[in-house]
Amino acid sequence: MNIPFPIKSTIDARRSTRSYKMTEVDAEIMKSLKAFAEFLPVPFEHDVLIRFFKARETKTLYMTMKSPPDNAAFIAKTDPLSISKTGFAGELFILFAQSKGLSTCWYGHYKLAELERLMPHLENAEQLKGSKMGYGYSKGECSGKRAICVTPLGYHEENGLRLLDRVMKKTVSFKRKEIKELLTDPHDFVKLPDDILYALDLGRKAPSAMNSQMWRFAFEDHFNTIAVSMPPGYKHLKWEHPNVDIGICACHVWLGLVDKGHDPKVSVNEDGGRAFWRISL
Repeated sequence: MNIPFPIKSTIDARRSTRSYKMTEVDAEIMKSLKAFAEFLPVPFEHDVLIRFFKARETKTLYMTMKSPPDNAAFIAKTDPLSISKTGFAGELFILFAQSKGLSTCWYGHYKLAELERLMPHLENAEQLKGSKMGYGYSKGECSGKRAICVTPLGYHEENGLRLLDRVMKKTVSFKRKEIKELLTDPHDFVKLPDDILYALDLGRKAPSAMNSQMWRFAFEDHFNTIAVSMPPGYKHLKWEHPNVDIGICACHVWLGLVDKGHDPKVSVNEDGGRAFWRISL
């Protein structure tokens, strides 16, 4: 699998950004982003669509931050598997953007009506009515496709950060649980091969809503298969689609094995409303 960016250094460098310079993305970089989005090197079948759109310098779309000129939306169906595949495919795109010097932010609490104004994409008016409190996500699974998350695409403006974001950046956002804390069976830790540990280390660095890090790792086939999922019955207090975060984590784990020279096979199934990923050597 040909990944067109340095995997570990890009994952290590990537952070969610909530303050942007109000300048357009360089034309050549934007061209490369669109080409990458069209031919995503994702190791499974999917129908996730990445669309680009322009926004004005207001807080109408993101509410807590001003929109930069360039943005992207990740559009898919709203069943658990499609949502989790959105996380996987979208994170691959976001890491590519990071490698091009751009800042991004996974954003699910955007205003759906404003996105529809900027980038019409809904199949019918009922989808807009089904928006929970006007946010992008729906009240559970719904018909058709919609933008699961959106992201700004731009250049970080350090001086524009709110005080809350500065505090979160220092006290929450960069902290990650140790691998052993994320194992379904902590006793497995001493049995893990080096390449698996490397992949799990990249997996634990995945972004998640409020840095909740809900993913758990288990193993099959004598540690040749990594299973990535959230605990059964997991619910997030504010985020409707934690399966997005599970897909993001699975992407990082897969990239870790690719970085070690493997050609891992990837599958995902639904288990009680949660996406259950298997990544095998």
